[in-house]
Amino acid sequence: MFAAYVTVTILASVFNGIAAVTYLIGHDYPKAQADMKRIPRSWVPILGMVLAAGSLGLLAGFAVPLLGILAATGLVLYFLGALVAHLRVGSRRLAGWAVFFATAVAVLAVTLSYRG
Repeated sequence: MFAAYVTVTILASVFNGIAAVTYLIGHDYPKAQADMKRIPRSWVPILGMVLAAGSLGLLAGFAVPLLGILAATGLVLYFLGALVAHLRVGSRRLAGWAVFFATAVAVLAVTLSYRG
């Protein structure tokens, strides 16, 4: 179980860390996504910080289990909010969302299973 916990946690942290960097460096993709979902562009860096906090929180969970649980829960909630944003504008392009959401759910499940 430990190997699964470490693997899924690191994978989720890397996925979300890369996404956070794209949001924080001002890459065009997050801006286009914000425009498509009718979210103010001023939110893009904030959303990037949330992803970065989730990514770092997952890693901090190795030392402080509660932080890992909270970070995983926060990422699940973040991606549920992203789903609402997609559906609100009628977007059905959810493949990328599904990968990130499944990873967040997996890390939460594995963390709770290992730590609980």
